[in-house]
Amino acid sequence: MDATKLVADWDPRPGYAVTVDEERTGKAGMACHVFRHPRLERVEEPDPAPAHGEVVVQVKGCGVCGSDTHSIETDADGYMIFSGPASFPCILGHEYAGEVVAVGKDVRNLVIGDLVTAEGMLYCGVCEACRKGWFNQCVRLDMVGFSSPGAYARYVKVHEKHCWSLNGLAERLGSAQAACEQGALVEPVGCSYNGMFVAAGGMTPGSHVAVFGCGPIGLGAIALARATGAATIVGFDLSPARLQSARDMGADEAWDPRALAARGERPADVMRRISRGWGSDMVIEAAGAAVQTMPDIEAALAPAGKVVYLGRTGERAPVMLDVLVSGASRIVGARGHAGGGVYPQIIRMLEHGVLDVAGMISHHMPLSQAAEAVERSRTREDAKIMLVGD
Repeated sequence: MDATKLVADWDPRPGYAVTVDEERTGKAGMACHVFRHPRLERVEEPDPAPAHGEVVVQVKGCGVCGSDTHSIETDADGYMIFSGPASFPCILGHEYAGEVVAVGKDVRNLVIGDLVTAEGMLYCGVCEACRKGWFNQCVRLDMVGFSSPGAYARYVKVHEKHCWSLNGLAERLGSAQAACEQGALVEPVGCSYNGMFVAAGGMTPGSHVAVFGCGPIGLGAIALARATGAATIVGFDLSPARLQSARDMGADEAWDPRALAARGERPADVMRRISRGWGSDMVIEAAGAAVQTMPDIEAALAPAGKVVYLGRTGERAPVMLDVLVSGASRIVGARGHAGGGVYPQIIRMLEHGVLDVAGMISHHMPLSQAAEAVERSRTREDAKIMLVGD
């Protein structure tokens, strides 16, 4: 099968002490510490065959994620920016959906022809974190597209425990392809859902919400906030196209911080104004730019406010902890989308028209042009590039 694989050199940064597990497995805890000179290669790989409990999915839709973008971008020394766990070479692509075309022995819930989307966090299910329900913190976690073969390919195999049916969504939409494209968005929206409603405990209807970073994760947060009754939503980003997407997804206002600075204002001023002085009850940081965003977040966080940090960055950021003490506020970090009812809840919302995410897709490209799509994503102009299989 045709596939797009990311290749990078294992070359630990000077001064970085490679762990015993990293040396043994070739999987870095933070890719930015060891992988250098990343490049994409189009390759021919054998078609996957399902093992016990697995299915093979023919990919019908796969989104290009900001993590994919970060995996080919580098710092001045040539080290990739992506800071998550990874093992390269690896076929990229983790936001996918498609049709089951083969089933392994003892698969119980799926049959050939089913439409599915699948979690990208491959938890073991037996470590202590998993047994406590913290699947995204699995100590043996593999990530589709980074340490397990991904969906920038015609086929991908996955254990059925990670799959969720899209048959109901296809019935509602009257289109298998439309269901797969929206199903591929469950993963990025799921990261927002996990942060907002599982890790942070949710928001009450009537809350004031601010979102920093209006890429797919931020847009998912905006859509979820609107669907669950936010009073006001304001988004911040540097891209005019993404700011428009934020408005289209339900933001009341969307601003470029540079434009605000030119008129002597800052995001905190907008957050205070739109909430009539109260501040933001929930702030989603999806920009991965805490050094720049935290001062405004601290200045306009409502009493008992929640900061949901979803961005990935290798930078350290100063935080004024006294603000959290005085305001009885908290910062919650969240990674992933597995467990917590995330996938079935989002799929239900899509099936019943409670949540609309189709507007996130700003551009389509064929799956065979995955490398070109990732390169295009570096402009940060698109909301979501959707790769379409045949």
